[in-house]
Amino acid sequence: MTTAIDPTTTLADLVTRHPDLASELEGRALDYCCGGQRTLAEACRARGLDPVVVAGELSEKASATTEPAAWTHLDAASLVDHLERTHHAYLHGELPRITALAAKVHEVHGASHPELDAVESTFGNLRDELEPHLAKEERILFPGIRQLAAVSGGASASDPSTLQGPIAQMLREHDQAGDLLERLRHLTAGYAVPADGCASYAALYEALRTLEADTHLHVHIENNRLFP
Repeated sequence: MTTAIDPTTTLADLVTRHPDLASELEGRALDYCCGGQRTLAEACRARGLDPVVVAGELSEKASATTEPAAWTHLDAASLVDHLERTHHAYLHGELPRITALAAKVHEVHGASHPELDAVESTFGNLRDELEPHLAKEERILFPGIRQLAAVSGGASASDPSTLQGPIAQMLREHDQAGDLLERLRHLTAGYAVPADGCASYAALYEALRTLEADTHLHVHIENNRLFP
């Protein structure tokens, strides 16, 4: 069973209501995390796509029976717990692994695939961006959110406006990470493994593809659910 997709729906709401469509938006380079407040129609026009056609294609893919993701029902404190247990834990484990894999593939295939030099350095820049970002969230922003959420009745001795500065900084850093992910996708031609690529080459590109998808969802939850 399918469900009709309205082109006036924002990309953020679209993924929140239909998490199964995230990969469809990824494949069309429609940014639902940092650009999630744009409507589907606006995002399609910016990419030179027909909004009516894309809405129809997404309607065919969207399941009317798909339940919204569990995180859509969480309060702020539970949401930061979810982010740390899932997306933060994933990045803490994957960033070092991908670093080693990128170095290995570059060493073996760099002579015949010079773009691997830029792939490795761009990923290094991304890791340098993400790891301090995670630390700031875990040590400053998330504890502040938990503190505000812990006070019954919504009142707090703390001033909620004190979080505006850290949130603004996180939003800027999300944009920077998004730019680096977009560059990685461009450098790898959409993570297309060349004909002479070995198993490690394929593993690297699959890891980068998964990292991109996970980080886009991670940023979406923060930008469009937690921070508002």
